[in-house]
This record gives sequence, structure tokens and C-alpha cells, in this order.
Amino acid sequence: MPHAGTFPYLCGMSALFNESPKLTPISQVGEQGLIRLLTQNIRHHQKGTLLGAGDDAAVLEIPAGEQWVVSTDSLVEGIHFDLTYTPLKHLGFKAVVVAISDLLAMRAKPRQLTVALAISAKYTVESMEELYRGILTACEQYEIDLVGGDVTASAGGLFIGLTAMGSVPVGQWVKRSTAKVGDLICVTGDLGGAFVGLNLLEREKRVFKSHPDVQPDFGDNDYLLQRQLRPEARVDMLEVFDRLQIQPTAMIDLSDGLGRDLEALCMASEVGCKLYEDKLPIDAKTMSQALEFNLDPTLCVLSGGEDHELLFTIATSDYEKVKNHPDITVVGHLTDVSEGMYLISKGGNAMEMKQRMYVPE
Repeated sequence: MPHAGTFPYLCGMSALFNESPKLTPISQVGEQGLIRLLTQNIRHHQKGTLLGAGDDAAVLEIPAGEQWVVSTDSLVEGIHFDLTYTPLKHLGFKAVVVAISDLLAMRAKPRQLTVALAISAKYTVESMEELYRGILTACEQYEIDLVGGDVTASAGGLFIGLTAMGSVPVGQWVKRSTAKVGDLICVTGDLGGAFVGLNLLEREKRVFKSHPDVQPDFGDNDYLLQRQLRPEARVDMLEVFDRLQIQPTAMIDLSDGLGRDLEALCMASEVGCKLYEDKLPIDAKTMSQALEFNLDPTLCVLSGGEDHELLFTIATSDYEKVKNHPDITVVGHLTDVSEGMYLISKGGNAMEMKQRMYVPE
């Protein structure tokens, strides 16, 4: 029966399966009782939250001079997360990051959130409290108000549905379809770490299944595990854009890998691109662990996904504003759509990106 654990690389994967001495079936408190229990300690940060959780619906006020941006995401057990190695508290935190990253890609400030859960009978009140601890921790960190949601039964597994709401000054929202030929391609942070972290977790899962008494060996790769299990949302970039006086010409959340997300942006904007392999920001831990797995680090960046950094384009006139920023890397530029999408290798060879966008199974 799944329940909360700390980071598996600190306490061992087996801690995720140890039975707690006191577990309460959800049927004992009922769906409404569970909702009251999970939402009793909610604290609001946004002045625009006039009425939050506890009634039939939330009442929200749009900040003066701004427009609403709304996004919906869902996470399904066995598809988007594996509870063999994912502590429920970290899953709750990551779910919020997944939801608000789409708002950030529109240059919107996240403000409110609703959460809907479908829960199977194998879960307990304590496990859902742990999931909500992660959700509320993220809400506190990013100053988001949890204003409502729903709980229902599931025939099997856990489903998490989130609706994130934010606001942006009138006319300043950013689409993925407005990039122009000649624009520079920029990314935040470093890439590929979440995918390599996932490979690390999957390796130790295989060991755990064969030898349950053997403690997992993650070495000194805490950073890679954090990138996968508890990523951070790039809320800070909203302030960076304002401070540097940058209006991205297009933007997208990096959830599916740089190659796939750049392709989505290029298709929407009807442009081509040249991406430079030697410019890709790859952390040293990501690089060394990928090589240990016999994975091409560039492939991990192009198709790994789940980094939840931001990919955005800017006019060439803004280059001087970003060139020395420690958390922004210019990785290429946009071309005419007729020129296609190409990766320029470290050796200077041009290769169609689709030929380099798939990590072998």
C-alpha cells in the first residue's frame, strides 16, 4: 500500500513500501471528510482570491490592467509517475510545477490552482495528506492559492488533475507562434538532468525488484534525482524579463525535450532553425552520468524531457541584454521554414534534428 517516504536515495527504496503503524482507509472519513482534512490548513497569498476552497466554487478577481491565463494538466499513475521511487510529497510538489510551467511559458504570473484527485482503494488518508503536503509546499514557495478541487474514487491507481490560473499585463502574454526568422533561441538553466535522473531511478528499481534487501546506490547524484523528482518552476524568469526589459517573441515550457519543444515552436511560428550542439547547457553531473549509461548527452537534452526550463526566442537586438546572464544560454537562431530544422554538431556538421531526437530504449 503506497504511502509517504523521504527521498529514496536517503532512506532506501524499501521505505516507500513499509507499512505505517496507523493507516486510515479513505472510506472511514469519506470523500467530503478527506477534502476538509486536506484543505484545512490552506493559506492565501493573492489579494484576488475572494473566496477559496470550502464552497461550491471559488471567487476570483482579476488584477487591474491584467488578463487571465488558464492551463490544465493531468498526471496518471503508471504513465507520468512511478511510486516505486517517487515519494508522494515530491509528487505533489512536482504536480504544481508541471501545472504552472505552462503559465510561465505565456509570461503569466501563477496565482491560483485547483486540484482534482481520483484515488483507488489502495491509498490511505495518510498517503493523501503526504501528497497534499507537497502541493501546499509548492503553493507556499510560489505564492499560489489553492482555491478548490475535487476528490473521487478510481478503479485503479492515482489520477491528479490540476487547473492553474495566472495573470499577465494586458497585451504582454507570449505565444509559441509569434517567433520570427532571425530571432535567437534561448533556454534557461541546464538541460537533460531530469532524463538522466530518471534513468538512474529506473536502474535502481530493477536492482530493487531483484534484490529487495539491497539498498540503492545513487552515488553523489542528488542533483539529478532532484531534477526528476522535485523540479523547480522558473517563476524567477518573470522578474528577469522585466529587469532586462526583454519581451520574448515566442516561448514554450521544456517538458518534452529541447528537440521536440523547439520543433513545436518552429511549426507554430512557421520557421526553421539552427541549433548548435556546443552551446547546449549540460551540467557536469548530467554529462558524466549519461556517458556512464552509454547515452549521448545531446540526445538526453533533445528528447529527454521534464526539465521544466523555458525555451524562448528574442530579437537579435536583445542579445546584449542576455549574453552575460548566468542562467540564460543562446543556443541557436531561427531560419526560413524552407531551410528546415538542423543541429550543427561540435564538428561543424549539419544534421536534421529529427535524426538526433530519439533516445534508444
